[in-house]
Amino acid sequence: MDDYAPSRYKILEKIGEGVHGCVFKAIDLHRKCPVAIKKVALKNKFGNISLNTLREIKTLQLSKCEYIIDIVDLFPDLIGLSLVLEYMPETLYGKLKNDANPLSRQQVRKFALMMLKGIEYLHKLGIIHRDIKPANLLISETEILKIADFGLARLHFPDEENRLYSPQVSTRWYRAPEILWGSQKYGPPVDMWASGCVVAEMLRGVPLFAGTTDIEQLALVIRTLGTPRLNEWPELTSMPDYNKIRFPNAVGINWDNLFPSCTYATEINLVANLVIYNPKNRLTAEEAIKHEYFQR
Repeated sequence: MDDYAPSRYKILEKIGEGVHGCVFKAIDLHRKCPVAIKKVALKNKFGNISLNTLREIKTLQLSKCEYIIDIVDLFPDLIGLSLVLEYMPETLYGKLKNDANPLSRQQVRKFALMMLKGIEYLHKLGIIHRDIKPANLLISETEILKIADFGLARLHFPDEENRLYSPQVSTRWYRAPEILWGSQKYGPPVDMWASGCVVAEMLRGVPLFAGTTDIEQLALVIRTLGTPRLNEWPELTSMPDYNKIRFPNAVGINWDNLFPSCTYATEINLVANLVIYNPKNRLTAEEAIKHEYFQR
């Protein structure tokens, strides 16, 4: 593998593998510091230039925010391109899996605020991430959280109401209900739903909705939130998959029962205002960072 990298980088080990490429830990011999090298294909399986790769590179180059991963360098290799990124030793996913050392309430609040500030920055740039989840939230040695993995990111044009986006995005557990019902007309609120699921997972220690199929995922959401009321979300009936399956009527679960260890109502209130059926009613990232939960 070392042969593919310019002499500036010495690859040490593979540290991750995803849909959009492999990630290696390396040493930047010029700066004498660790970096992450993500190897991505320049062409897709049909032989065309990969839009996912181009979107990821463009997003990283556009983003200059302390809560977004930095791109350091870019070079071609035998399979496509290598993106040189700042090295982050941990992910939020790894921290949540560490049962011996659970997150403190202070850490949860700090990480939630950093994530939301990063999302706010992206949304102001007109970018939807579309795959906010613990595995894509990297954490530095000094506990700074940064959003990574922009393979599914898209520019969003709020003035173009008829623009369609793929419903085959985001990891199932964090997928907004409008996408689960097949909508191709969605926007930044899909990231807000996902962020609410992440905050809930930090508070609970386990995912809020852990479905094994799309139908089970939707069933879990309905069982938890209750059957959506059409007077509160009239657009639901126009979703492509709305009439394809019927779920039993559900009254929903009281939020307090979902978070038995939470002692502050503001924690639950933040989640409850992000994990809402109607995308128009979810907090925006700008509103979320001003929530009273962060004012203490």
